[in-house]
Amino acid sequence: MEKITSREIRSKFLNFFEKNKHQIVPSSSLIPADTTVLFTSAGMQQFIPYFLGDTVPPFKRAASAQKCFRTSDIEGVGDEFHHTFFEMLGNWSFGDYFKEGAIVLALELLRKVFSIPLDRLYITVFKGEKDIPRDEQAARLWKKYSIPDSHIFWFGKKENFWGPIASSGPCGPCSEIYYDRGKEWEIRPHTLKTCGPNCGCGRFVEIWNLVFMEYNQLESGKLEKLKKHNIDTGAGLERLTCILNNLSSDYQTDLFLPIMDKIKLFAKKSNLNYQRIIADHIRASVFLIADGVLPGKEERSYVLRRLIRRSIRYANLLGMQGKNLLDLAKVVIDNYKDIYPELHSHQADILTVLENEEEKFSVSLKQGLKKFWQVANKTKNKGLKFMDSKDVFHLYDTYGIPFEIIEQMAKEAGLKVSYQDFKKEFSRHQSVSKKGAEKKFQGLKYWGEKVAHLHTATHLLQAALRKVLGEEVRQAGSDINIERLRFDFTFPRKLTQEELEKVEKLVQEKIKEDLPVTEEQMTYEEAIKLGALAFFKERYPKIVKVYTIGDPKNPFSREICAGPHVKRTGQIEDFKIVKQESVGAGVKRIKATAKKKE
Repeated sequence: MEKITSREIRSKFLNFFEKNKHQIVPSSSLIPADTTVLFTSAGMQQFIPYFLGDTVPPFKRAASAQKCFRTSDIEGVGDEFHHTFFEMLGNWSFGDYFKEGAIVLALELLRKVFSIPLDRLYITVFKGEKDIPRDEQAARLWKKYSIPDSHIFWFGKKENFWGPIASSGPCGPCSEIYYDRGKEWEIRPHTLKTCGPNCGCGRFVEIWNLVFMEYNQLESGKLEKLKKHNIDTGAGLERLTCILNNLSSDYQTDLFLPIMDKIKLFAKKSNLNYQRIIADHIRASVFLIADGVLPGKEERSYVLRRLIRRSIRYANLLGMQGKNLLDLAKVVIDNYKDIYPELHSHQADILTVLENEEEKFSVSLKQGLKKFWQVANKTKNKGLKFMDSKDVFHLYDTYGIPFEIIEQMAKEAGLKVSYQDFKKEFSRHQSVSKKGAEKKFQGLKYWGEKVAHLHTATHLLQAALRKVLGEEVRQAGSDINIERLRFDFTFPRKLTQEELEKVEKLVQEKIKEDLPVTEEQMTYEEAIKLGALAFFKERYPKIVKVYTIGDPKNPFSREICAGPHVKRTGQIEDFKIVKQESVGAGVKRIKATAKKKE
């Protein structure tokens, strides 16, 4: 096989399916509309309503290159193929072709477009389990299209049944396509009597999974048949690029090589695993920030913080200097800017977030390391092997050091930490925090009613900024107290006095017009289709509140928000911008005041 770039592979894949009557669908955000999951972890997520029959699809066939993120692979990063962020190439059929069509298309693409010899392909098939029958049909079809019986392996539900993404949803048996790299690639002992897929020796690499989507799993775990048979496939671009170029690791492909080269340039020490972890994590962080995730203590925000701080920790171990992460982020942005232009357009935001997080963690890590060694020495002096869970949680909660970094430092110090005890301490802390929050609830409710006018004024301000400066303005944070509102937003430069006056005047005009503020409840998906703004994409409930200011057919503002708000904009008066600040490169802050008309 001749050398081929990742761009060529992505393009050839999509062009092939477009010629075969598939609608090419753009990648959806890493933050899914489905509120039951944190991230988009598979290409099929945006199509779930089509699989379930809840929505009539506008096309019968589709294909895409989808941005994906999986938290389950964080600990595996550092080997040849595991990543947190990756691109999934996929094709779908919604009640159109089924097993035979999927198999024919896959073989044609691999053999004719990517020139993979037939004898290099091995297939796995579902052997049946409990009430789900053995997939004899798939095996017959593979044989029909020239895959010999000796290249077909049978496995159970763990290996050859895919889905659902969450606790319920579409799923089905699958056939995985493996590439045989040759006997010279056997680097580990065999785990199967016959060398083949899943034998663990390193010779066989999965390159594509064809899912025969025919079931819907209910919350109870029970499977029911879907109304129509569907196809869902996924081929990781990173791994496919590696295999088609006969490389030993994804980190040798053009998707990672520029980042790896930059790390080697900055590093004073050499450790391949650490270099891979940094390359993976910085790439993932760039894409998460571009899609609106900011570092924090909860859910998606904590995952991002964890990635950035792991990168900083391993960079320190390699002797890399401060600000190096920003240089690596620039390499990622440059490498993808023609494929995902949002990286380039949000470059200032991305670099600001990374710089702020690096500065925060560098200080807390220095203090945390000092505290860690105090605890470690105390533990050793007592003759103990395990660090106290309360001390471990203190390092996590007070200094922001992720558990796995504490675990790594403990190992380096000849000690151990218990994850189970850490989780118990974490749960206890959550319980205490929850009780405190419940105690404050009534007071917060009263406070919220008192500042409803400022909350509504914030919506007016955001809409005015987007109309005066352009839709590149994206909310980056907000805060309201009894006296004023504060609104953070992305914008590459300081606003001129004329621009500030235009924004202020526009808000004042909309207040004078006494526009209605209407509240509706709907699903998140319906709200987005209606054009509601939702920059942070928090873990919304299934039903969200949408506030519309003005004529619903042509609103001045429409946002997903939890409230509270006034009934009409005329209930606000004396809106005035009092201050403009720069929070960091690419993020600006406006403070404003307004009164509630009595």
